[in-house]
Amino acid sequence: MPAGKIETAPIVTTLPGPAGYMCGLTFDGTLLWHSDQDAERVFAIDPADGSVVNEFGCTMVRADLAHNGRLLCQVGGRPKRVVLIDPATGAVVGEKPVLPSSGRLTGLESSAAGFWMILRGPTTVELRDPQTMEVIKAFPALGESPSGLTYADGVIVYGDYDDAVLHAMDSSTGAHLGTVAVPGRPTGITWDGRHLWYCDFAARSFRATELGSVLA
Repeated sequence: MPAGKIETAPIVTTLPGPAGYMCGLTFDGTLLWHSDQDAERVFAIDPADGSVVNEFGCTMVRADLAHNGRLLCQVGGRPKRVVLIDPATGAVVGEKPVLPSSGRLTGLESSAAGFWMILRGPTTVELRDPQTMEVIKAFPALGESPSGLTYADGVIVYGDYDDAVLHAMDSSTGAHLGTVAVPGRPTGITWDGRHLWYCDFAARSFRATELGSVLA
């Protein structure tokens, strides 16, 4: 983690989580989607008040969640892979292997460029082709317990569970852009075009902060 004093991000919204083992979080343009490993469920959440507007079972939940404009993309299974889910029905409609097969994958987001991922041991941010899953580029990242990732207008934001921080990275160069402490323990992360949202595992809550709070 970067040396020196780390500021704490101001939290602008806190909403209750629907279950007890918070994993993934993504935004589809209207709703937050959240996955819970112990409940083995995926929930559609109204970001205005935290109410559950839809839910379905998913036994494969392992970590973060993404939305590619049409499907939910869940980090799931053993070994971990990208599980493609129809949000209208909850049906699994495909899988994308993440090779080499392992349990390293902890964060996922979909962008126009492809799948952004964060993996542990060593902590690495990767961009992969969404069709072939081949690595397009890879950057070393900070921390030893990466716990979620999102993409926001050219900035990669990823969390570290043990350090209770969010880190920002330039998606073009891999340069470190800033670090901010956050209340609780971050897991899934997403961006709604205005706010960064993260799952606070310890408090079983969703919290939102400004993207600018993570940038140095």
